Amino acid sequence: MLTRSSFLLRSLLPPPSPAMASAISRAVAATTFSLERSPTAFSIPRSYFNLSPTRCSARFVISSSSKSSLFGRRFHALCREDGRRRLSSSMRFISASNKGYRKMRGRAAKSKEKQLELSVSICIEEELPDDPEISSIAELLRLNVPMAMKLAFDRITDSNYKTRDTSIQDLGGFESVELSVLLCNDEFIRKLNKEWRDEDHATDVLSMSEHIPELNLPVLMLGDIVISIETAARQAEERGHTLIDEIRILMVHGLLHLLGFDHEISEDAEEEMEKEEEFVLKNLGWKGKGLIRSAYDAETNENLHIENSNDKSSKDKKKEGSLRFYRPKFKYIFCDMDGTLLNSKSQVSLTNARALKEASSRGLKIVIATGKARPAAISVLQMVDLAGIDGIISEHTPGVFLQGLLVYGINGREIFKRNLDPNVCREAGHYSLEHKVPLVAFCQDRCLTLFNHPLVDTLHTVYHEPKAEIMPSVEHMVAAADIQKLIFFDTAEGIATNLRPYWSKATGDHANVVQAVPDMLEIVPFGTSKGSGVKLLLDHLGVSSKEIMAIGDGENDMEMLELASLGVALSNGSEKTKAVADVIGVSNDEDGVADAIYRYAF
Repeated sequence: MLTRSSFLLRSLLPPPSPAMASAISRAVAATTFSLERSPTAFSIPRSYFNLSPTRCSARFVISSSSKSSLFGRRFHALCREDGRRRLSSSMRFISASNKGYRKMRGRAAKSKEKQLELSVSICIEEELPDDPEISSIAELLRLNVPMAMKLAFDRITDSNYKTRDTSIQDLGGFESVELSVLLCNDEFIRKLNKEWRDEDHATDVLSMSEHIPELNLPVLMLGDIVISIETAARQAEERGHTLIDEIRILMVHGLLHLLGFDHEISEDAEEEMEKEEEFVLKNLGWKGKGLIRSAYDAETNENLHIENSNDKSSKDKKKEGSLRFYRPKFKYIFCDMDGTLLNSKSQVSLTNARALKEASSRGLKIVIATGKARPAAISVLQMVDLAGIDGIISEHTPGVFLQGLLVYGINGREIFKRNLDPNVCREAGHYSLEHKVPLVAFCQDRCLTLFNHPLVDTLHTVYHEPKAEIMPSVEHMVAAADIQKLIFFDTAEGIATNLRPYWSKATGDHANVVQAVPDMLEIVPFGTSKGSGVKLLLDHLGVSSKEIMAIGDGENDMEMLELASLGVALSNGSEKTKAVADVIGVSNDEDGVADAIYRYAF
């Protein structure tokens, strides 16, 4: 087990060389944003800070330009060795065009007395989703940051510390204080870590001081606090906080670093900063124990669970509605329909629909890979608002249909079609008529049959396939259109004992026999499969199999699951399918697709 001090890392960075400064300038130009300094005033009495009887103002602004630079001197890092649970670092960051940010402005409050101005910039990096919760958090920070500053300034004035850097001490000697807080995503903060700490991973908070005591300026430039919303969201879920709770904790931690606290220099310094975090949070009525204590508790809890890696409670399962700030682990999810996305009533549950919409909104591309014809898949998904221009399927999206015999690529263009041997079709037609076993031939967007039967009707009424057209003879059926596959209908027992043994032998090397559901037997061209269709589409899209997750249940999904980086077989699936899957999820009647997305895709 790691000791408390074993995951405290210290990193002191000298000022950058001219070459490094040039490189950083180029990196800054590639990721633009701005911190505004043209303020609207928010007044707080100077006595509110226990500094003097006069008054001061706090300003919440975002300006069109800033001379902030990345050239800071000292970094702080409190990290787990695997980089997953990141705590703080101290860092200066960048400025540029205000096009990259949405602005949070404060309201003016008049004061006739001399003021100590607190210029606090709250910024939102442009790559974050335009989400109401993020805007709400930024607005709360506009009010919360000065509250934390007030309390921390009071403590600096009234308390003695053994380890704190006291270069910021007499606040009465300044006319104004400047601080910026930026909300960003993991990728943005990862770039800062890579550039400044040579660590290619995201952290939850970075802070860097601009204060240079030797300059004796009238403005106290505290510096910048950068917070990753995505990492904060993960930590909030792990620790049982709301997102605003976690961001307040991170903000307090970053602020204390800027005021001279440094948990990395010694155990005494860690203890002192930990107590200060707890004091500020408790006295402001905010939830949490502080970042240092939270990290230590999380490390301890994880070590307690490590002996039982199969314990569900120890897995990082994302609950419904919790994906909004998570980055996907994959680029694509290939999802089967019957027995997988569809429940036993051949419906898409609202829970599955919400999960797919949420995953899609976070940048994950959903591709349907099914035995159905494309019109049937569109019809089913239209019922839960998943079809069309804003959905996951339309006539203009990629997809794999009819067990991989029809594959549509970019813009829905047909890139592959394979037809069944006409002789196999004839033989199947005569067998159907002779044994009175209903048969349906799939011809791209049409279905053909030889006689009326209730089971044939269910293909349309239950499974939403095109209504079968009755052909007057076998020859008419074969001549009407190219046939991609055939389906025989019978009871599960009838297929297992009669149809499957017969046709497995009769087709020889002219066709393959597969099953998606127990009461249907499918005959498809030899050497084809849903998996081969998926592979063809991946090559067309330029996507590696390592970048996809696949979800299925039937034998026809086996190759697809084996091909994917992560193959998920639902518990209602065939034993053969579950045997080749990487993981086994819950059943299709338990929202297995949603569970797999929340559990594994992010």
